[in-house]
Amino acid sequence: MLNPGEFPYRRGIHPQMYREKSWSTRQYSGFGNASEANLNFKRLISAGNKGVSIAFDLPTQMGLHPDSEMAKFEVGKVGVSIDSLEDMRALLSEIPLEEISLSMTINATSGILLLMYHIVAEERKLNTKSLRGTLQNDILKEFITRSTQIFPLEHSVRFTADVFEFCATELPEWSPISISGYHFAEAGATPVQELAFAISNGLYYLEVAKERNLDIEALASRVSFFFSTGTNLFTEVSKLRAARSIWAKLTQDRYSFSNPKSSQMRIHAQTAGSELLPIGIENNLSRVTIQALAAILGGVQSLHTNSYDEALSLPTTFSSGLAINIQEIIRVETDISESPDPLGGSFHIEELTSNIEQEVLKLVQKIEGFGGVSAAIADDFQRNLIEQNAYKVALDFTSGVKKLVGMNHGVKSQNSWQFEDFSNRSVNPDLIKKFQTVTPKVYTLEEELISCATSNKNVMYPIKNLLLSGYSSSTICDLLRKCWGTA
Repeated sequence: MLNPGEFPYRRGIHPQMYREKSWSTRQYSGFGNASEANLNFKRLISAGNKGVSIAFDLPTQMGLHPDSEMAKFEVGKVGVSIDSLEDMRALLSEIPLEEISLSMTINATSGILLLMYHIVAEERKLNTKSLRGTLQNDILKEFITRSTQIFPLEHSVRFTADVFEFCATELPEWSPISISGYHFAEAGATPVQELAFAISNGLYYLEVAKERNLDIEALASRVSFFFSTGTNLFTEVSKLRAARSIWAKLTQDRYSFSNPKSSQMRIHAQTAGSELLPIGIENNLSRVTIQALAAILGGVQSLHTNSYDEALSLPTTFSSGLAINIQEIIRVETDISESPDPLGGSFHIEELTSNIEQEVLKLVQKIEGFGGVSAAIADDFQRNLIEQNAYKVALDFTSGVKKLVGMNHGVKSQNSWQFEDFSNRSVNPDLIKKFQTVTPKVYTLEEELISCATSNKNVMYPIKNLLLSGYSSSTICDLLRKCWGTA
């Protein structure tokens, strides 16, 4: 049996794993307006978080102005509202960007939000070449599950590749994409489907970058993956081990990378929010602890633990603190870090890992036989499989085949829990502004973006010029809609 740190990295990507470097704690957070979210980020950093993971609201994700008819009921509800450079300045105020790793969970508008961050860093005269962070920027999974895409697939993927190119030059320490399987799992995918769809998407992105003549070996060394960890402890551990092995073998077979890092899968995990129940929410603390153990025993590089009350509302400050402490208790009060791979060599784990790996490879090959990821998406292949499994899981619960403690099994909770209601949270009206001033210079900048968007030139630099001239993200998206159309 191979050692941790040895190809194909089934037992972890580092020889000593957490003996040498512990996983990093990341709490996904953001709500209301930029100033409110900024205060919460500061609290999380002071509580021991090594990075900030930003949640954006739906209008921000879809390039809609906060006071538009389609956006007005969603502003600040599932994340922070960011539409202007001024918003981003407020969001990152006094956050030590040179000391922490920043993560932005944003896809269709990811390039625009990244540019806002880049501008703020330049204004502070930071060395942007050394700044660290991760941009989700995974538009394919939006077409498969979340449906917050703005532009047609071809143009959406082109925008993603423009971000790859920009990061290679301007932000070389950033991970320009975090390929998500988490959202597939949350929508109802099996562990095999979660891995197969995410890995297929990852290979697709590398091919897109190759067609753009980008250095895909350098890009692959910066790619990260984002997976869910549920309460099926051994299955989830084996899933993460299989994911690393499959990615290493496929990338090495196809590209023969000389840099070992380019075939190593770096994993961020989040505990499974869909498995948290709104009844007997105190039981969710046990669920999250088991899910966190699955991630850590599976060898992740960073971890977000959900708060026990998330089935009811956005987490309270109290519950967020408890979620962080789950990781800290595992880190400092147990001996889990003393072995690089505590479950390595277990007959059960090794067999599970091999079985998952075989089934994932079959599904990856089926997608490729379909004509590739884009052809499968056009035929709703991935979406249909996920929905079929989600329906089966729902039937298993209603029939009693699937047991959920506190719901259809065990002692039911008698507690009436109080939670903080964010539903009426307002956004500072001073941050909701339309761009109104039009000058000859601005017309020229608009024309520059339109010219790049309708040709093969990178759109990131003209977008940056528009942001510096006062344009909002939503206004820039409107210009791109005129060039590219909508999905």
